Amino acid sequence: MRATVVRRTALAACAVSLTLLATACGGSSDADTDAGGGKNDKGAATSGSSSDPKASAKALSTAELETASLKQGDVEGHKVAEAGPDDEVPADGLKADKATCLPVVHAMYGAAEAGSKATTKRKVITDPKAGAKKSLKDMTDGEAEGALKAAFDLTSTLVALNAYEGTAGPDAFAGLKKAAADCAGGFTATVAGTKQKIVSITEEKVTGGDEAAAWTLIQDDEGAKAPFKLVALRKEGTVATFLSFNLAAGQDGGAKFTVPTEVVAAQAKKLG
Repeated sequence: MRATVVRRTALAACAVSLTLLATACGGSSDADTDAGGGKNDKGAATSGSSSDPKASAKALSTAELETASLKQGDVEGHKVAEAGPDDEVPADGLKADKATCLPVVHAMYGAAEAGSKATTKRKVITDPKAGAKKSLKDMTDGEAEGALKAAFDLTSTLVALNAYEGTAGPDAFAGLKKAAADCAGGFTATVAGTKQKIVSITEEKVTGGDEAAAWTLIQDDEGAKAPFKLVALRKEGTVATFLSFNLAAGQDGGAKFTVPTEVVAAQAKKLG
């Protein structure tokens, strides 16, 4: 098996400090769809809907936010679990070399912006695919390499809900969109003392809630690049963020890796 496959598998496993890849392997969606299930044009501009961002919203309580959070069974073909202590990065442990990029770093790790009254976090991971029919010892090198890529073709998503009071939710959403646009050429984040180089941010298409936006972030680690999908969705005063990573997408040849629209749609539905 080629050394580059092993190296990039290791890179992908270490690329996110959150424990998003702690369970079994599965596959990501192979089509771009909107949060309502309709097909989108790939590479199109971000879209949203028409709720007045100036309207004052009442923040959901902690109990209400828990009710609105994803639970096992809400997303077909996925496992859902509450995020634990190992998934948390305190906001003061998140930094960016360009101050304007900090909202992007916060969104990647589900950290709240000013005005948040309650937060919940979930890990959503695609169910395992069927295992290989041959044992590893009976495979050729090519078959073994293919089996490794298939085994790691899973998409893991950290979903964070932050409930805001008044106009703080629309402000947080707008701030993230501005930061993503301003930092499209890349920046360096520091996460719990570890530097992560983001070399580009490009828009994707997604819809849902009162407004929604999505991006592909490319991380570079000594020349090896790995893609992430970042989605933000606002419903009244609640802002949901989704950070997704596919382990196989960081390997040679890469897996097809799209915005996890089925997860976004399920969360949008629960937010009403």
